[in-house]
Amino acid sequence: MNIFQAILLGVIEGVTEFLPISSTFHLIWGAKLMGIGQTDFLKMFEVVIQSGAILAVVALYLRTVLKDVKLLQKVIVSFVPTALVGLVLYKIIKGVFFENLWLQISVFILVGIFFIIFEKRWRKKGPEKLANQINYPEAVLIGLAQATAVIPGVSRAGAVIVAMLILGVKREEAAKYSFLLAVPTLLAASGLEVFKSRTILFGQIHNMGLLLVGFLVSFISAFIVVKWFVSYLSKHDMAIFGWYRLGLALILLKTYFLWYN
Repeated sequence: MNIFQAILLGVIEGVTEFLPISSTFHLIWGAKLMGIGQTDFLKMFEVVIQSGAILAVVALYLRTVLKDVKLLQKVIVSFVPTALVGLVLYKIIKGVFFENLWLQISVFILVGIFFIIFEKRWRKKGPEKLANQINYPEAVLIGLAQATAVIPGVSRAGAVIVAMLILGVKREEAAKYSFLLAVPTLLAASGLEVFKSRTILFGQIHNMGLLLVGFLVSFISAFIVVKWFVSYLSKHDMAIFGWYRLGLALILLKTYFLWYN
């Protein structure tokens, strides 16, 4: 990996982590199209740049969480089912979901179609509530919805936002909740990967420059995108991300067939 690739992957992570377009899918295909193999360093690099995206949310919403104990409690409750699913399915996630490109792109397309249909048919029913007004059973359901994102292509943020819209939460509130829920979720996932790859980390001292660049680029990109996305959802729906998925999938399929056939 060179400095340009590190910057590009940092941008991809920062931009896609909190949008309903699946950051995992983008990183897998981004690395593949750049000719970067699935090495131990790439796995470590992805953990580091994900940490940069997490830090952006912490920087933006730490005060909000510290002042709202009820919201923090709901986020923790939502995190539990996601963590349990992740632990139970860890080997399947890494051995099947991350290796099957056709499964990934099929899911990416199907979720895009779902977003388009959902937004076309979805209608508000009654007054909308704030994120901290959901009850604990609803928080569990949101966590289960997020757990579907163990399949690359689903989108953790998209699953959470759709679930919260169905539960009657305001769009911008649903987006903020998805950001906050990402912090323990991504920290747990990153922590598990670091633990399993702890010997690799100490062997990458000579690549600290690439790791630092990727981290900083991811942080800046995520910081900008998170602020923009909340503003966007206050006036628009997610249909555009569905169309984006379909367009990108078409481009990737054409590119893949041209390069490998």
